[in-house]
Amino acid sequence: MSGYTVDIISQKVKDSMFRDLRGKAQFERKANIHGACVKLLTDNEEFKEEWEDNFKFMNEDIRPHAKIFSVEDGGDLQVFYEPVAKTCIIRNCDYYGWIKSIALAAISDFFEEYHSEHRRYSVHGSVVDCGGHAMAIIGPPGTGKTTLTYGLLQDKDYNYISDDWFFTRLLSNASVVYSSEKNSYIRDDLAEVWKEFSKAVKRVRLDEKGRGIADVNTLFKGRVRESSTLKKVVLLERDTSHPPFRKLEAVEALDFMLEKDFCNPHQLVRDERKLQIRQEFFLELFQSVDVYLLNTVETPQESLDRIKNLIIG
Repeated sequence: MSGYTVDIISQKVKDSMFRDLRGKAQFERKANIHGACVKLLTDNEEFKEEWEDNFKFMNEDIRPHAKIFSVEDGGDLQVFYEPVAKTCIIRNCDYYGWIKSIALAAISDFFEEYHSEHRRYSVHGSVVDCGGHAMAIIGPPGTGKTTLTYGLLQDKDYNYISDDWFFTRLLSNASVVYSSEKNSYIRDDLAEVWKEFSKAVKRVRLDEKGRGIADVNTLFKGRVRESSTLKKVVLLERDTSHPPFRKLEAVEALDFMLEKDFCNPHQLVRDERKLQIRQEFFLELFQSVDVYLLNTVETPQESLDRIKNLIIG
C-alpha cells in the first residue's frame, strides 16, 4: 500500500477546489519528465527545492501536461485526482517521496492515454545498464529493489539509469528504456547494506523519513545513462516457500504482475480499461525480453550474486 488513497474527482469539483486554493501556492516549478511537462504548485519550500534537485528543468513557456498542487491546511492527508486535466490536489502531505511519485503517476496516466506510432509506458521499477544492454528490477515495496540496484552499481561495469521509475518505448525489434528523474531519492539505510555508499549518504541532506536527493553523477562518478536497450527483467518476491531463482515465461510473468498489482502502489486510476492497457503492455514487454523471478529471502549479497551477470551473460 502507498499510505494514501486517491479520490477521483470531476472537472467541476476540481475547478471549485482550485478557487478555494487560489493564492495558497507560494512556489511554482515545472519539470521535464521524459519530455512531458509537470507543474508543481506548493506552499512548501522544501518540496520546491527537492523538486528542483529531483527533476530536469522544463522551460516556463511550455504548458503543463499534468499539475500537482500540494498545500497544507492543518487537516488530514488527502489526495484528489482529476483525470481529464491530469491534475492532482494533495492536502497535508509531509513526505516529498509521495509528491514525486504522484507526479510520475500522473505522467504515467498521460502516456497511457497518449497514442502515437511508438508507444511509451512508465514502470515502477529500477533499471541499470551494462555495455548498452539494460536489466530492469521490478518488485512490490519491501522486496529489495533499491538494495539490489545499488548492489549492482558498486561494479564499475554497471551504469545508473533509474532506481525508482523508468519509461519504456516498445519498438518492432526492441524495448528501449529511459530515465525518469535527474537525481536519485535515496534512503539512509543504503549505507548499512553496501558500505561503499556510506560517504555519499552522509553528504545528502535527509528529510524526516531518512530520505534525500543525491546527485547521481557524483554518486556514480559519471556512470549515468539516459537510455538503453532492455534485455532482462528481474521480478522480485519474498516468500520462504518458493525457490530462490527461476526463469519465467511471459504469461507467468504477467500473472505475477497482476497478482502484485503491477508492483505499483501509485496508480492513480484503477479500472477495467486501465487494467487492459497495462496487461497488454506488460505481456508485449515480457515477450521481448528474458524474465526471471528472484526470491529475496537470502542475504542481499546472495541475491545480488544470482543476478549480477545476467546482462553480461
